[in-house]
Amino acid sequence: MHPLVQELAGLSLPNGDWALFGSGPLLMRGWIDDVGDLDIISRLQAWDKAQILGTPVVLDDGGVIYQIGDGITVGSSWAYGEFSIDHLIETAETIEGIPCVRLEHVIAFKEIADRPKDRRHLALIGEMRE
Repeated sequence: MHPLVQELAGLSLPNGDWALFGSGPLLMRGWIDDVGDLDIISRLQAWDKAQILGTPVVLDDGGVIYQIGDGITVGSSWAYGEFSIDHLIETAETIEGIPCVRLEHVIAFKEIADRPKDRRHLALIGEMRE
């Protein structure tokens, strides 16, 4: 298991209040080997715990995320696109004990973000789903 996933599991965030987002679900599927960080969406008790465990980082849009350690970021909203955090968390699928945002939502996010790594990941998703 990737060291960041082990660190994430060790946080014991409250079940049902968070999910792995961004590239993390691809890592959990074994489709990519490494990530620079893990992005977590959260609400309620998981958000409260992130505020205790992490260091606040103010984003350009005025939003706040919490950095836990060197590689885990926890937010209660997301910078790219309009996503319902509740829906993303409630429909998450569990992979190796980690709730992960469903692949169709990861695809939508990566299409909106449209960064070079997102384009590579979208091509990879296309290959893996064939």
